[in-house]
Amino acid sequence: MSPFTLGTMRALDSPAQLAAVLETAIAAGINHIETAPAYGPAEAYLGQALAALAERDPTARRTLVLTSKLLPGPDLASGQEQLHACLRRLGVARLDNLAVHGLNRPDHLEWALRGPGAELLAWAEGEGLAGQVGFSSHGSPELIEAALASDRFGFASLHVHLFDQSRLPLARAALAAGLGVLAISPADKGGRLYAPPAELRADCAPFHPLELAYRFLLEQGISTLSLGAAQPGDLAWAARLTAAPGRHAPPSPEAPAPAVPIAGALERLAAAGRERLGAEACGQCRACLPCPSDVPIPELLRLRNLAVGHGMTAFAQERYNLIGRAGHWWEEHNATACAGCNACLPRCPHQLPIPALLADTHRRLAAAPRRRLWG
Repeated sequence: MSPFTLGTMRALDSPAQLAAVLETAIAAGINHIETAPAYGPAEAYLGQALAALAERDPTARRTLVLTSKLLPGPDLASGQEQLHACLRRLGVARLDNLAVHGLNRPDHLEWALRGPGAELLAWAEGEGLAGQVGFSSHGSPELIEAALASDRFGFASLHVHLFDQSRLPLARAALAAGLGVLAISPADKGGRLYAPPAELRADCAPFHPLELAYRFLLEQGISTLSLGAAQPGDLAWAARLTAAPGRHAPPSPEAPAPAVPIAGALERLAAAGRERLGAEACGQCRACLPCPSDVPIPELLRLRNLAVGHGMTAFAQERYNLIGRAGHWWEEHNATACAGCNACLPRCPHQLPIPALLADTHRRLAAAPRRRLWG
């Protein structure tokens, strides 16, 4: 598995656009391609590109590892038809990896382990239509931990990022147990790091913030990092950081790494955030939970940490204003749901004034919502 994965949810203007991105990804050393029926025409466009590649360069086509995903919930017959349709669009007889797309709620996990999903996944493997099954999740750490503990899945796609390390212990445990772990969109969902603010650039110097984030995840042993490229130029960092033949090897001499070790850059980054946040920094320990009003306190204060600590206001606003508008893909309650009950105050080991910080988070980040990319 290459250290980077090509995600196909952005290059959707035309089949030619996706084909150009795929060609550049292969040239950059990427051999893992991830798609899904939920990504509009992505599977159909990818199927055309794969067919053209097989005619032009059969060897390159054979090196590719293909993953697609099915949303949880259908009965067995509907799920079987959905998988067959997926294979037809891609023009393949089998998937290397089949994932449950968005194992985000307890009922999704029940569906996958004991409901129709369990039958569907077993059928897909038994019929040779999928090499292995896994899941992607935007759910709580507790839900992900339960999914990993089930021993049903061979891989997991998780939100594990430099600026959101709450699921990093789960990723490490999965890797230690022999599961593959894909980091979901560290460039975009990890902080819109392709367009970093000036403060963040300074905090990460001499690394570009995106390069530092990528290097951090690779040094943690994460199996592969997804990269949703809309154009060939979006793959520039992957091309620099992917080296052949060794997996997770240093960049080639044509793209030397800065002389400063990554550990020093990470410490300076953390120190800059601590200096700006002072005593108001949330340590993300989750001791404040559960909230009687179901306010996702750690996540909201994480966004405040990023806005105040590193100038990442645009990203924090984008995520904050998606709350309550994305179903089970994201949080349901923003800071206005805080009832001021103060149940969280005695639990916080840092003695943070949590209700006041939540109100400040809302004042800083509430803005007009942005449209989701898909779904």
